[in-house]
Amino acid sequence: MIDKILFFVEVVVTGLLSGTMYSLVALGYVLIYKSSSNFNFAQGAMVFFAVLSFVGFMELGMPFIVAFFVTILLMMLLGLLTEKLVLRPLTNQSEETVLMATIGLGFFLEGLAQATWGVEVRRLDLGIADFPIPWIADNMKLFISALDITAALVALTMISGITLIFKYTKIGLGLRAVADDPGAASSIGIPLKNIMFFVWSAAGVVALVAGMMWGARAGVQFALVDLALKALPVLIIGGFSSISGALIAGLIVGATEKVLEVYLGPFFGGGIEGWAPYVMAILFLLYRPEGMFGEKIIRRV
Repeated sequence: MIDKILFFVEVVVTGLLSGTMYSLVALGYVLIYKSSSNFNFAQGAMVFFAVLSFVGFMELGMPFIVAFFVTILLMMLLGLLTEKLVLRPLTNQSEETVLMATIGLGFFLEGLAQATWGVEVRRLDLGIADFPIPWIADNMKLFISALDITAALVALTMISGITLIFKYTKIGLGLRAVADDPGAASSIGIPLKNIMFFVWSAAGVVALVAGMMWGARAGVQFALVDLALKALPVLIIGGFSSISGALIAGLIVGATEKVLEVYLGPFFGGGIEGWAPYVMAILFLLYRPEGMFGEKIIRRV
């Protein structure tokens, strides 16, 4: 009986740690939506583009830390170009138009990354072990790795930091004002161009960090784009505009999919964790479309 309880705890903890990585990817989506009310479908491609560029720079001979900061600058440049060439011409256009533009941006980034750096699967070594920590395994019977813990701490740190920025800084106030009414925000002197550049740059940095965490585990490959789509159920469940919701929903999705895979997966032939989060998302769309922490949308008709 004790062994079964310990095994259940291990499954849940492993799921929670995976969930923080989903939350990290979802954070990039939330940043864009919270500040512009637009859904950035290219975020998954940004994750792939960022981490593949990071590995590519290291292959050119750059030290780890230099490649990291060069990639950050590259993602900031990407944010600047996206704001100037994609979003600015679409000002006052419908949400559907902007969504289609971000879909096109996603395909462009996927093609650009592979055309520049190639299509081979790369191994990314962050110097963090991805095997069970002996002391925790021996004393707590939890087979979790240093990479799991590191990813969780990174995700929690970034989510906490961005939450504080939104709540307690002038930049955060400007972001909320732009999201509520861009025209009114501009009329009182809030620089829309600078705000959107900051948001897209921050989303690019988040994409890089998320890609590094996922790439260290699964390899730097095109499949990272599909992994990033796992953040969509997290967004739907937590709410598109809630940073804390992204964290909590990520934990729920991670834990639930692991438990279902272990205990119900054998009855479905395995692979249940691949589609269970989307079933949860559908249920939320049916009964609570704004998510657990999202703002209710009231439209005049």
